[in-house]
Amino acid sequence: MSDDLTFDRRSDARAGEVVQVSPLIRRVIAPNPSPFTFTGTCSYIVGQSTVAVIDPGPESDEHLSVLLAALSRVTVSHIVVSHTHRDHSPGARRLQAATGARIVGCGPHRAARSLSLGETNRLDASSDMAYQPDAEMSDGDVIEGRGWTLEAVATPGHTANHLAFALREDNALFSADHVMAWSTSIVAPPDGAMADYMASLERLRSRSEAVYWPGHGGPVRDPQRFVRALATHRRMREASILARIEAGDRLIGEIVPKVYEGLAPALHGAAALSTFAHLEDLVSRGLIRCAEGAPSLDAQYLPA
Repeated sequence: MSDDLTFDRRSDARAGEVVQVSPLIRRVIAPNPSPFTFTGTCSYIVGQSTVAVIDPGPESDEHLSVLLAALSRVTVSHIVVSHTHRDHSPGARRLQAATGARIVGCGPHRAARSLSLGETNRLDASSDMAYQPDAEMSDGDVIEGRGWTLEAVATPGHTANHLAFALREDNALFSADHVMAWSTSIVAPPDGAMADYMASLERLRSRSEAVYWPGHGGPVRDPQRFVRALATHRRMREASILARIEAGDRLIGEIVPKVYEGLAPALHGAAALSTFAHLEDLVSRGLIRCAEGAPSLDAQYLPA
């Protein structure tokens, strides 16, 4: 079976449409398209009479109105949040105010480690520091409604608190931003960590879900093959970064244009952070070293 990574960037889904993607799942896309969110954030309504809403999305009057219209004839028991980026979690507070449902899922935002990156390196999908759940779910925790069961699956890497959710009745996984069919996930320190991300990919390879419903874009079919291809892609990226250091590049600003040839300028900041995540991991494994001090965006990196 091939490990070639092929993305599905078809974008026929439209913001504001409520689409029944399975008997138990409806999808609503928020009106927040960008280079980081593709066509917009996917919110999912799980169940038929008593339902859970997964990732209610950004602060958006338009998206909230569409969600509330779709929920007008059901009872919302849970608002489930995968991680604390502002394109996923802020809508939980307003949806709770309108429905009275409990907010559950990931814990409050936290960084994977202490690291100062400076204001100029913030991504559009920055952190929702105001998020506070009514109940924090840990790996293996379960919530239930009539006809559905959601199990939390810890998948740190994109963020330190990232959770996916397995829907047992559909043999499906809501993979949020950990695995998406349209693009690789951004792993951006300090809340993202490459070692955690790779370990989470490996963990998903041992699971049996037949389809993933991600936080952006369409479904991931044949997910075990796709996850294996993602891991191969990351290892190839790591090898390219190592090769640039062996060739004499020392700074992230020197490495990025050569490793990410033809990348859109709007994505250069994200590529720098992703490269840094790889470099930080390589230093921790003793494969490269810093000229002085700890890994940082401005550090010089040398062969081991």
